[in-house]
Amino acid sequence: MVSRVCAVYVLTVVLGAGAWVVALALPSSQEPGCVTAERTRQFAAFLDGAFERDMARHPIRASRIGIKTYEDRWDDISERGWRLEAQAAQRDLQALHRFDSRCLMPADQLNYRLFERRGRDTLARVSWHRTEYLVTQMGGIARSVPNTLIGSHAIADRHDAEAYIARLRGVAPLMSELVSALRTQETEGVRPPRFIYDLVIEEAENLLRGQPLDESTGEQVVLADFRAKLDRLELAPSVRRELLAKASRAVRDRFAPGYRLLVAHLRQARTAASDVAGVWKLPHGDQYYRYALESATTVPLDPNELHAYGLQEVARWQHELLKLAPALRLSSSLAQMLAQVRADSRFFYEAGPTGREAYLADASELLAKAKSWQGQVLTHPPAADIELRPVESWRERSAARAFYQNPAQDGSRPAIFYINLYDMAAAPRYQLAATLYHEAIPGHHIETAVAYELQNLPRFRKFALVPAFSEGWSLYAEQLAQELGWYVGSDQELGRVAMSLLRAARLVVDTGLHAKRWSRAEAIAYLDNNTTGAHFDNEREIDRYCAEPGQATAYYIGMRRILELREQARRQLGDRFELRRFHDAILGNGPVPMPILEEQLHEWLAGETHLDSSAVP
Repeated sequence: MVSRVCAVYVLTVVLGAGAWVVALALPSSQEPGCVTAERTRQFAAFLDGAFERDMARHPIRASRIGIKTYEDRWDDISERGWRLEAQAAQRDLQALHRFDSRCLMPADQLNYRLFERRGRDTLARVSWHRTEYLVTQMGGIARSVPNTLIGSHAIADRHDAEAYIARLRGVAPLMSELVSALRTQETEGVRPPRFIYDLVIEEAENLLRGQPLDESTGEQVVLADFRAKLDRLELAPSVRRELLAKASRAVRDRFAPGYRLLVAHLRQARTAASDVAGVWKLPHGDQYYRYALESATTVPLDPNELHAYGLQEVARWQHELLKLAPALRLSSSLAQMLAQVRADSRFFYEAGPTGREAYLADASELLAKAKSWQGQVLTHPPAADIELRPVESWRERSAARAFYQNPAQDGSRPAIFYINLYDMAAAPRYQLAATLYHEAIPGHHIETAVAYELQNLPRFRKFALVPAFSEGWSLYAEQLAQELGWYVGSDQELGRVAMSLLRAARLVVDTGLHAKRWSRAEAIAYLDNNTTGAHFDNEREIDRYCAEPGQATAYYIGMRRILELREQARRQLGDRFELRRFHDAILGNGPVPMPILEEQLHEWLAGETHLDSSAVP
């Protein structure tokens, strides 16, 4: 609990037939006379110092944000690193509690509460770190290394280049530490499903192809990235040759041996793995899944009630899907309609280069339009730019079909909307608009860039990772785009409904896999029988939920809460409700847990009501 609590706020999150109650401590009101400029300065310095220490422990995240201070190193993933993480969280909480929350400005009282929650979330994650899968096709350090080097490690000068090379050299010891941690997990009965090993091994082996590692005509992907970044600099030819030679040796002698060690271990460990998909099989698996659900959604959820709610919402969206059948000249039978949507060539791009080029062209045109429409969403759209890129070939088979990468904090690197062109059958034409609105504008890019550009927000809040907030907003953005008239024709509306149906189905299959002990095949069959996705796409979806239990539920839970809050605002403000101002209020405090978001919206509503009443003569 927050120190000196004066009340307890009870939030009821209504999800269909179920309801979950969250007790949230509210800070005491301000003590008159004890709020001083010096105390405010000290508290701000404490928060900033804690963030800087956090970045020093997490260089990968620092690079993703655009902080270069620690760009020559990797995170410490050893048991010692986890102990240091817990100790840092405990020290920060102790230091936090030396501040009297009653003697802080209202904004800092909120910072106090959020920082306290952050510390407790960190301690919870540390307590489960031996249960969380260390290598998957969705994440983990083995995937973070190439993603960070290629996507986040900018090279603006020789110092950045030398730091890149230092990271290449650090891969061998990093992978050795990873293998050691995997062995520890395995002795405790923690292994991902066998099919996840196959995806991770394939991706790692893709990093071991190309010169100077074999006789391929092409260059190894990380070295090619390094060369391309050097080509943008004005360097003396001798310096460029020296840096390239260093990087080539580091890839050959340190990067490649590290990944070979990992692949060898994964091949051996795979033989002892099973095809059981759910985390219920792990030590204390049921408790771990409840932790994973709450970590993703920021509210405690009962898996059985969530499953029932998912079934209810799937039925609702299937009804909406069938309403589109006449306009699309499709069957009014659900099974037949799903089969037609998967098979009808008018819904797909051509296979091969022609289709990929057409998809990229259509996505580029739509992204340009979305950029021009941002003023319909917010009163002050963010300045950060976003660009479109196809997923790189080395990871496209296991990567999601589309995803967002945040911009650098200083504007030196734009945000990126990635689209996966590996299988054009898994990238239907009708889903492009909804996918772009989710991942780019008005979805992830809007909520991320707004937070980055908030002037008075401490950095631990600007760059906070709150899945229910970010994914909830981005799923809400898909519906918002429809309300604003951004979808054109029944085909694009089909994409919006189909994507919403998939997100509802995620509640069913995620809880099915991890709480109801479904097999991977059962979960894939559920998506095949109830959503529009192609079989290959459904396989990748289920593999993702197996790798990241609970994460897929954040979308729908967050979106429903935003819609409920919007409805409350409409009822209370009536004709005075203005959509852009509501969005300003939702995004204006950066990413926050759902209970805090509700509290902030209620405060905003009180302010709006007061402003209106004060204008009455």
